[in-house]
Amino acid sequence: MKLIAMMVAMLLGSGAYAQSWPQKPVRFIVPFPPGGATDISARLLGERLTQIWGQTVVIENRGGAGGGVGAAEAARAAPDGYTLFFPSGSVVTANQHIYAKLNYDPEKDFVPVTNVVSGPQVLVVPAGSPYKSVRALVDAAKASPGRLTFGHAGIGSQTHLAAENFLYQAKVDAVSVPYKGEGPALAGLVGGETTFALTNLAASIGHINAGRLRALGITSRTEAPQLPGVPPIANTLPGFENVGWFGIVAPAGTPKEIIAKVYQDTKKALDTTEMKARFYAQGLAPVGNSPEEFAVAMKAETALWANVVKERNIHVQ
Repeated sequence: MKLIAMMVAMLLGSGAYAQSWPQKPVRFIVPFPPGGATDISARLLGERLTQIWGQTVVIENRGGAGGGVGAAEAARAAPDGYTLFFPSGSVVTANQHIYAKLNYDPEKDFVPVTNVVSGPQVLVVPAGSPYKSVRALVDAAKASPGRLTFGHAGIGSQTHLAAENFLYQAKVDAVSVPYKGEGPALAGLVGGETTFALTNLAASIGHINAGRLRALGITSRTEAPQLPGVPPIANTLPGFENVGWFGIVAPAGTPKEIIAKVYQDTKKALDTTEMKARFYAQGLAPVGNSPEEFAVAMKAETALWANVVKERNIHVQ
């Protein structure tokens, strides 16, 4: 009887803890520097969750190793709900196929919470670039193999894999130039350090609208309403599509009640007209799937990237 009473008390205590959570600020570890789409998404959601929870959501940027530095820190955080990990999809679905040694295990160290938003990438070149279409860029790459360069947020990052997928479909090659995040990669492209990039629309739309970058194509099957007149890359490379996403996972062992609360409150935030409009302006669409649905989607994407990584021979020792 005493054992049963203790178990009941523990269960009740767990539920009460989840109901009173959070009682202090919550950290979102973002595995890239400020200025990229992952950071933008986390900050937009963090502002709304701060209002819902009555506690500040603190964004902590931990860039490096294609998101691996931030992932390792998040994996080792206390599983009490006060540290959550906000990665782009590749960090938890592709890196394990790319890096020979990882300081984290995406499947064992994290539990899925929800896919927050998704959106396409956009093929961009500097404003003064001679390339004014996807076809012109592909033809130039074919004419001079290995001469063109592309910048990205780091080996294995979403922007790196989008570019590799593009090159694979186009049957051309270009030189990979890794940066410590999408923001720095975009700055390098604007400055003419690289030839092109496939960046998340949320990160590059400001540069495009300001005339610093020229958009050649979008990775979705249809035009993005935020970039009227910019054609799908699939018009040049039939069947091509590449969509990125940004979500929340928690350290393994985080109470299920807290996982449920973070998911439910995130979905509540995403369902507001204000948040939909703010994400839409960034070229992002709210998702807000359940932890169970998110787990299934991540598993499928992990298998997909395993094939792409093998075909493109993307490896880091």
